[in-house]
Amino acid sequence: MEARDVQVDGCRVRYVEAGRGEPVLLLHGYPQNHRCWRHQIPALAASYRVIAPDWFGFGASERRLDVAPTYELESERIGKFAQAVGAPRFNLIAHDYGGYLGLGYTQRRPETVLRLALLNSRAHRDFSPRFHRYSKRQHWVARHAITRALASHAPLHAMHRRGLERYVRRGCFSDALRKDYVAWLDTPEGRRFFFHFFEFYQVDAPPALAANLARIRCPTAIIYGDRDAYVPFDTARELAAGIPSATLTRLEGVSHYSMEERPEAVTLALQELLARAT
Repeated sequence: MEARDVQVDGCRVRYVEAGRGEPVLLLHGYPQNHRCWRHQIPALAASYRVIAPDWFGFGASERRLDVAPTYELESERIGKFAQAVGAPRFNLIAHDYGGYLGLGYTQRRPETVLRLALLNSRAHRDFSPRFHRYSKRQHWVARHAITRALASHAPLHAMHRRGLERYVRRGCFSDALRKDYVAWLDTPEGRRFFFHFFEFYQVDAPPALAANLARIRCPTAIIYGDRDAYVPFDTARELAAGIPSATLTRLEGVSHYSMEERPEAVTLALQELLARAT
C-alpha cells in the first residue's frame, strides 16, 4: 500500500492506495482509521484499485476547526474526495460513521456509485437506545461553552481505550491497533477536534435517509454482525428490505467491528458484491 495526501475542502486527507482497476472506496467509522480494512485491502487490490482514507479529522488526516463536519457537508465530501483522487465513479464500501454518510451520499449522487456495501452502520436509523442517549449527551456537552470547557479536561484518550477494550478481547484487533485508532485523541488538537466533531454531529438521523431507501438502485450488500452493542440488527433487515437490489449477510455472534472480527466472511461478501453486474 502507498500512503498519499490530497487536499479536499482545504483539508489535508491521508489515504492509502493499492491495486489497479475499477475504484473501490473504503470508508471507516468512528474513531478508527484506514487500518480497520487491513484484511480486505490486499484481497480486493488483486482485482481493483482500492482507496482507503483516514476520514477528515481522524488518523493521520488534518484536524481543522474551521471546517464544519455537518452531515450534509461530510457526505458531500465523499464525492469531493473521490474526484480529488481521480475516481469520479466508484464502488463504495462503508462501516459505521462512514456508512451513515455513505447512505446519504448514494441517495443524492446515485450516478457516481457503482455498488454499495454497508457494514454495521446506524445508516438510516438511530443507535440502540442506550447509545443514542449517550450520543445525545455528547452533542449537548459539545454545543455549550461551559460544559464543553469542563469536559475538555476529561481523559478522552483513556476513555476511548477502555471503550474499545472488549473488542480487543473479542479478537477484532490487537492492543497495538487499539492504541493506533485512538492516538489522535491523545493530542491537544485531537481533543479540540473531538468536541468540534460532536458539536455538529447529527444524532437524529435525517428522515430522508429512511424515506429514500428505494431510490438506491445499484447492487448493494448489507453485511452486519448481529451482536452489535451500538446498532440493532433490525437496522440491517430494514436496509435489505428497503433497497431493491440489496442482499443481506448476517454474521452470527459478531459484534460491531465485523470486518475485523470476521474478515474472511466479510471479504467474501464484498467480492460477491463486486462481481455483480451494474
